[in-house]
Amino acid sequence: MVTNPTIINDIKTLIASARQTAIRAVDMQRTLLYWHIGERVFNEEQNGQDRATYGEYLIKYLSEQLQPGFGSGFSARQLERYRQFYRTFPIASSLRTQLSWTHYKTLLGISNEDKREHYIAETVKNNWSVRQMERQINSQLFERLLLSNDKESVLAVARNEAIPTNPAEIIKDPMILEFLGLRRESAYYEKDLEQAIITNLQDFLLELGNGFSFVARQKRIHLEGDDFYIDLVFYNRILQCFVIFEIKTQKLTHEDLGQLQMYVNYYDRIEKLEHEKPTIGILLCADKNNAVVKFSLPEGNKTILARQYELILPTEEQLLTEIRKEIEIITHE
Repeated sequence: MVTNPTIINDIKTLIASARQTAIRAVDMQRTLLYWHIGERVFNEEQNGQDRATYGEYLIKYLSEQLQPGFGSGFSARQLERYRQFYRTFPIASSLRTQLSWTHYKTLLGISNEDKREHYIAETVKNNWSVRQMERQINSQLFERLLLSNDKESVLAVARNEAIPTNPAEIIKDPMILEFLGLRRESAYYEKDLEQAIITNLQDFLLELGNGFSFVARQKRIHLEGDDFYIDLVFYNRILQCFVIFEIKTQKLTHEDLGQLQMYVNYYDRIEKLEHEKPTIGILLCADKNNAVVKFSLPEGNKTILARQYELILPTEEQLLTEIRKEIEIITHE
C-alpha cells in the first residue's frame, strides 16, 4: 500500500507550528508575570515614606525571600528590572504578543520613547528575532533613518501608517556592513565586497530594510557590441521598482554616477513594466563628496542615490554628529 507522501510533511508542519504556538504562549505568560511583579513592587514602594530608601530595602528583602525557592530570576537585579518593565510599559494590554520577554528586556535599555516605539513597531512588522532586533539597535537604525527623514515620517512608516514613496525613507545612509567581516584598514577589491554581500545575503537584506528581494548579480547588459555588468540587482515590492547597486571601494567620482545613470536608464526603458515605478540606482561607496553628488545629478533627482558604507558599528554620538551636520546643511541651503 502506497501512502500519500505529503502526509509526513503535513504532520511535521502541524507539530512544529503547535510547538511554536506553545512556546509563544508560555513566554507571554512569563512576560505578564514579570510585569505584574513589577507593578506590585512599584505600588508597594510608593507606600514607603522615604521612597528611595524603602525601594532599595524592598528589592533586597524580596530577593532574599524569593531567590532561594524560585532561582536567579528573582535576584535583586532582576526584580529591579521587572519594576522598570512596569514603569516603561504601564499598560499590560499594550504589550505585544509578538515580542518575547528577551525582546522587552533589550528594549528596556532604550530611554528615548520614540526610538523605543520605532524598534517595537519594526520588530512586530518584520517578525525580527531578538538577534535581528539587537543588531538593528546596535547599528543605530533609528538615527540613520533620521539623517534623511523627520521623526514623524520614520515612525509612520514603522507603524504602517504611511507607505514609503521616496527611497530615502527606507534606504539608510550610511549603510552598516559589519556582518561582512571585512576589516576597514585591509585592502580588498570591489569583487571581494560583492562576494561578501552575496555570502551574507540574508543579513544584507535585513540592512536594506523592508520589501527587498534579490534579483541578480553581475547582470549583463549588451549594447550594440559592448557588454556592461551591473553589480547587484534587487526589487522592492513596497516602492514597486528595481533597485540596482554599483559597488565602489574608493571615493566616488562623477564618472561613477554617470555609469550608474546609464544602468538606471536601461532598466527604465528595457526591463521596467508599465505599472512599475522608476528604477532606483544606488552607488555604494567607501567615501563620497556630497557636493560632487549634488552637482553631478539633476535638481530634484530621486532615483540616483550615493550611499556610504561602514564596516564597523558606529556609535550613537557619531551619528548624532552627522544628523546635526545634515540639519545645518539644510538650514543654509
